[in-house]
Amino acid sequence: MVDLFSDRVLVKNNKDQDELDTEREIVMRLQNRILMLFFASAACESCQQFAPALTDFFKRLTDEFYVDRSAQLVLLYISLDESEEQQESFLKELPKKCLFLAYEDPYRRELEAMFNVEELPTVVVLRPDCSILTPNAVEEILCLGPDCYRNWQEAAELIDRNFMINEDFEEKSMRSFSDPVRRLKYKVEDERRKKKKKKHRERERCERRKEMKKRGEG
Repeated sequence: MVDLFSDRVLVKNNKDQDELDTEREIVMRLQNRILMLFFASAACESCQQFAPALTDFFKRLTDEFYVDRSAQLVLLYISLDESEEQQESFLKELPKKCLFLAYEDPYRRELEAMFNVEELPTVVVLRPDCSILTPNAVEEILCLGPDCYRNWQEAAELIDRNFMINEDFEEKSMRSFSDPVRRLKYKVEDERRKKKKKKHRERERCERRKEMKKRGEG
């Protein structure tokens, strides 16, 4: 994974847009992680519609509000925008923890050709060794949500038994003295309500995907 971005500068999508410009920084951020390359453009209506779902997906796997330990997952936005202003505008719709390549970096277009990107949005999912797990995970993310990460994790043989969504906390024994506070913060529904809520989310995602397809065909 690191070789793919050696001698490159990756930028954090935070307020200061801090740069990862040393080999050590890039290794620490990318090594032993699944990488999502998000090819999109602010001018693409389907990309605009997909961005909230992708942001929610990524946050549920990496944000401490949802998980006890962040997933071994990196989101990198590969801008195919027509101007730097468009790129900056679209970045505001993406998670603060995601990375991106600077607009002036020609490597954006090289990656587009390297992974044969023919439609937008496209989410190429890579194993830590840079081999392709999924050429375009957009529909998978819309229909399965965070559950598809577990499939990627197994396919990449990236086993992290400490990773656990906080919805499962009630089924586990107390880990520390802070667990009562954590349990109060992450209140868990009973199994019946969780299944009903999950089905409802999946139905909404699939309907949203169908609507995106209709608009794309129109």
